[in-house]
Amino acid sequence: MEISRRSLCQVLPMLLTPFALAAAAQDNNQPIQSFALPFDQMQTHTNGSNTARPILNGVTHAGAHLEVHETVLAPGAMPHPPHHHTHEELFLISKGTLEVTIAGKTTTIGPGSAAFIHSGEEHGIRNTGQEPAQYFVVAIGNET
Repeated sequence: MEISRRSLCQVLPMLLTPFALAAAAQDNNQPIQSFALPFDQMQTHTNGSNTARPILNGVTHAGAHLEVHETVLAPGAMPHPPHHHTHEELFLISKGTLEVTIAGKTTTIGPGSAAFIHSGEEHGIRNTGQEPAQYFVVAIGNET
């Protein structure tokens, strides 16, 4: 099969878009560019039976840092020990059951639920269900 230069030039941007978005996601000081990318075409990272999917990471037009990712957490698992940081986080739960502890108070939440963690508050999450839990994190502000 022979491919013309014209055909190659038309297809090349579509082939490179996922790689460009992944590279932009790694450089969190760059302005976030507009994009539309199907969920199944986004990169995933596996850590044991847990997976993470970076969605975006950069700076908004107002200069605020914004990072968004999806996590699928195995039953009984925690993504990491309880911790705190300067940026704020919004958790949006789409599947499963999570136990969220914020500043010593624990709440169990499920699909359609949300949790917000203010800057500096110690927090942790654990999948207390019998199935994988899927949630999205929207982190706002600089991480230090």
